[in-house]
Amino acid sequence: MDLRTLLARCAVATALIPASMAGLATPAQAAPSTAQAAAGAAAIWRPPVDSRWQYQLQGSKSFAATGGVNVDICGVPQSGGACVRPSVFDIDLYAAEEVAGDNKTLNTAAVKAIHAKGSKAICYIDAGSIEEFRPDYQEFVDFHKKNGNSLLGKPFSPEFPNERWANINNDKGQRDFLLKMMAARVDKCVQAGFDGVEFDVVNAHEEGKSVTGWNITPATQLVYNRALAALAHGKGLSVALKNDLSQAEELVSSFDYAVNEECFQFDECSELNVFVKAGKPVFHVEYETSPASFCAKSKTLKFNSLKKPEDYSLYDKPYAPCR
Repeated sequence: MDLRTLLARCAVATALIPASMAGLATPAQAAPSTAQAAAGAAAIWRPPVDSRWQYQLQGSKSFAATGGVNVDICGVPQSGGACVRPSVFDIDLYAAEEVAGDNKTLNTAAVKAIHAKGSKAICYIDAGSIEEFRPDYQEFVDFHKKNGNSLLGKPFSPEFPNERWANINNDKGQRDFLLKMMAARVDKCVQAGFDGVEFDVVNAHEEGKSVTGWNITPATQLVYNRALAALAHGKGLSVALKNDLSQAEELVSSFDYAVNEECFQFDECSELNVFVKAGKPVFHVEYETSPASFCAKSKTLKFNSLKKPEDYSLYDKPYAPCR
């Protein structure tokens, strides 16, 4: 198992997405006109290539008014000079439990504060592993038990035993169910006012059965990932491709930007060039690698790179952008 597995976090047709998914067209509904489709696509926020970002998936009581998110973060870049602020925040769908007092308070306050600063907010959702601490967890367990224990796989890793790899095959309707659940989560992103969505853990095919517990083919991963992208766009949100570098070239047309962890650590950043060439930003973070060794390369590649702690924690600080 590589270190990416330890991180805290063939075009698909509309028919792949269950008709029961709220907010998406069913065969019985009239198809939108070309003008309507164009207007909907134009309304989706798509960030410029040179957007700075902040990755904060853990909250602090110091920022109780915004669900634990520090919307005033400012850091001196690796190149020196005055501190700079992000124009894009990637934060969890839910406010931090230690701040909100529960695990189901949407991060609405943080999103509103981010917007007040003139910035945009990406909604973090785990789409490829099932986390026990999420408010909808029992629904996944119920499906798993009713369908021959066919959904919940091996623990994500020894470091994260409270989440399990999801089976994205569809022999017992697993993928249809997962997409229905993801649609409900994305509805909450929309409710909270987010501008985009990051679906995490969408590279099970790279890890293999020994890690996940499931046989996931590259083709199956493409079907699922494209369905997720279509789902987000259908709800009016832009969407990130998280990791899955082996399929970046095949998926760049379906996604609006990339979120990557440790491509310099694993010497695979060149796989993301397709996003920059398409005019789509790459939001990148390293944990164990020194900024001095990757920031110059990041600048050449036109990535938007951050350094976060070696323990993979994702609080507001340290916030160390390359530029």
